[in-house]
Amino acid sequence: MKAPEKDPSLMEVLGPGLVTGAADDDPSGIGTYSQVGAQFGYGMAWTMFFGFPLLAAIQAICARIGATTGRGIARNLRRHYPLPLLQGAVLLLLLANIINLGADLGAMGAALALLLPGPTLAYTAAFGLLSVLLEVFLSYNSYARILKWTTLSLFAYVGVVFVAHVPLADAARGTLVPHFRFDRDHAMALVAVFGTTISPYLFFWQAGQEVEEQHRRHIKPLHVTPSNRAQRELRRIRTDTLIGMGFSHLVALFIIIATAATLHANGVRDIASAAQAAEALRPIAGDLTFALFALGIIGTGLLAVPILAGSAAYALSEAFGWVEGLDRKPREARAFYGAIAAATLGGVALNFLSIDPMRALYLAAVVNGLLAPPLMVLTMLIASNRKVMGKLAVRGWLAAAGWLSTIVMSVVAAVFLLS
Repeated sequence: MKAPEKDPSLMEVLGPGLVTGAADDDPSGIGTYSQVGAQFGYGMAWTMFFGFPLLAAIQAICARIGATTGRGIARNLRRHYPLPLLQGAVLLLLLANIINLGADLGAMGAALALLLPGPTLAYTAAFGLLSVLLEVFLSYNSYARILKWTTLSLFAYVGVVFVAHVPLADAARGTLVPHFRFDRDHAMALVAVFGTTISPYLFFWQAGQEVEEQHRRHIKPLHVTPSNRAQRELRRIRTDTLIGMGFSHLVALFIIIATAATLHANGVRDIASAAQAAEALRPIAGDLTFALFALGIIGTGLLAVPILAGSAAYALSEAFGWVEGLDRKPREARAFYGAIAAATLGGVALNFLSIDPMRALYLAAVVNGLLAPPLMVLTMLIASNRKVMGKLAVRGWLAAAGWLSTIVMSVVAAVFLLS
């Protein structure tokens, strides 16, 4: 008689969802949340509370597509939809990712220069090189473990709130009661927050990582898996995604609250980067707060930079039919790893140009915010298509939540364009 399978531990359950959620709080995201906290105080903290179910739903659907079909988002688009749609989506994704990479690497270099005085550009290039080397030459199992443990760096921002003096009533009101004015500043902030939170690169990455997990664990796509095992996998995906996206939004909320309680409360309304936010905290909240914030930028960057480059490589590989996967040896997937290196190099190169970092940051968020709605529509069409997903096509509450997320992102984009 076959022994029943043991329930996996929480650390075994947590994987693509946790890493994807943590990567959402990358240095450019930290810069966006810091600017929102500095500019509006607690007034837009509600975007984190109400945005969580939207991100969790669409990411769970992306993960389900990857796990069910054994293919990523771009490969499914290539198989089932007109080629120009795929080409347009991948082109915009690459543009947004390279800008994001530039902002993230620049923030990491600047943060290290604050802690260890030295040449910022050299630090930036070194972080880019380190990221590429780890992604190319480490085995997938080792790399996945590193990414999982790197998520602990986000607790630095929880620590910032505890060492800052936060008026709890004001913070709770800003978090739970939506407040919005239809002017350009609020519209730009709204599309930047949602654009950096519900980002297309996260769709491609989590779907691709579910495929990688199947290779690592030597299991088949769920559409050819017995029903009881498929349902167990879907429960794992749901738990992983809810915890990962909840963690992401909680940390983002802490960043907004921390900068509202320190920068906004002391009249600092405009910052140019995540590193500047850290530096501005030093005279207001002390060296410990400053150090925690700066270390968090470096830690989250080490997590997010490989994911930004990796999601671009997944999208390109799936679009052109290249051999892909972090579980592949470099000689087996030269184009895939070449795309990772090229995207990272592009991000490093942006830092050697005279580009305002906050402008690049907001541009990336806006491109993400405008790209997300059409890509989310295509994702929902794939997820609900029985020819693609078989008996595991998305239905019921998850489908409703996915379409609601798509509608909200479309409205956010429209508000920005009309403002």
